[in-house]
Amino acid sequence: MPSELYEVEVNLPIHSIWNFVSDMNNWAPLLPGYIEHEILNDRESTWKFKSDLGVIKKKIHLKVDITSWVEPTEITFNLVGINEKITGKGYFKAQAIAEKKSLMTGYLDITFEGAMAKIINSKLKKNLTDMTKELTEAIIAKIHEVENGVR
Repeated sequence: MPSELYEVEVNLPIHSIWNFVSDMNNWAPLLPGYIEHEILNDRESTWKFKSDLGVIKKKIHLKVDITSWVEPTEITFNLVGINEKITGKGYFKAQAIAEKKSLMTGYLDITFEGAMAKIINSKLKKNLTDMTKELTEAIIAKIHEVENGVR
C-alpha cells in the first residue's frame, strides 16, 4: 500500500490555510497532472488527472469523498477509482506554531488493484512522494498568492 507524508513549516496563519483548503475548488486544480474536477456536493467530487509511472501512463478518474472537516486543523478524504481499480485516502493537517506560522502536513495513500497491481504499486511509491510534495507545496504557494493579492 504506497503512502507518503509530507510535512513543512510555513509562514502562514492557520486560518489562511483553512480558508484555502476548506474549498476543494481551490486545491483540486493544483494536483500534478490535473485535467478537471467536478463538485457533486459539499463532500463529494470527481477528479481527472494524468499519471505518469514511467512506462505506464494513465488517465485516472477518481471519486473524492471528504470524510471530515475539522476547522481549522484537518480535512480527511477517501479516494475510489472510477475508471481504474484504485482505493486510497489522504488528509491535510495544519497546526499553529505561532500567530503567523503553521506546520502543514499532506498525506496520500493510494493502492492500485487488479492484474497490474504489483508493478503499478511499486512504481507508484516514487510518484506518490513527488505528488504529495508537489501538491502540498502548490497549495502553500497559492495561499501566499491569495494572501498577497496575486491571482
